[in-house]
Amino acid sequence: MPYPEMLVAPMRQQLENVGFTSLMTASEVENALNDKTGTKLLVFNSVCGCAAGTCRPGVMKAVEHATKKPDTLLTVFAGQETEAVAKAREYTAPFPPSSPSIALYKNGELVHFIERHMIEGRSADMIAANLEAAFNEFC
Repeated sequence: MPYPEMLVAPMRQQLENVGFTSLMTASEVENALNDKTGTKLLVFNSVCGCAAGTCRPGVMKAVEHATKKPDTLLTVFAGQETEAVAKAREYTAPFPPSSPSIALYKNGELVHFIERHMIEGRSADMIAANLEAAFNEFC
């Protein structure tokens, strides 16, 4: 059963406020990720503490301060839009499902992936630095 919308709306809005598009359906995920042009950042958002404490703040910091940035910013919300999340996870193989997590694609290829275990225990600054390095390499 999905989380109540009133619980996730402020967490979703944090990423939308810095330019992310929330993908709400499996078809929206397919349309966005089947477009193989450019770079795309996909954040698997979550209600868990590490999402609030480090993942979202780190992602927002990277997007706001990086000199090179992905062309498209996308997000799905784990525990909320279950079909969209399931479809998005098809695009992160061979990595096992985890949330929060962060995927960077270049011309349709997954080139950088930050799993939950790489987020837990890391600061927002560390997450931002990881992403900014990936942006510099691939964007």
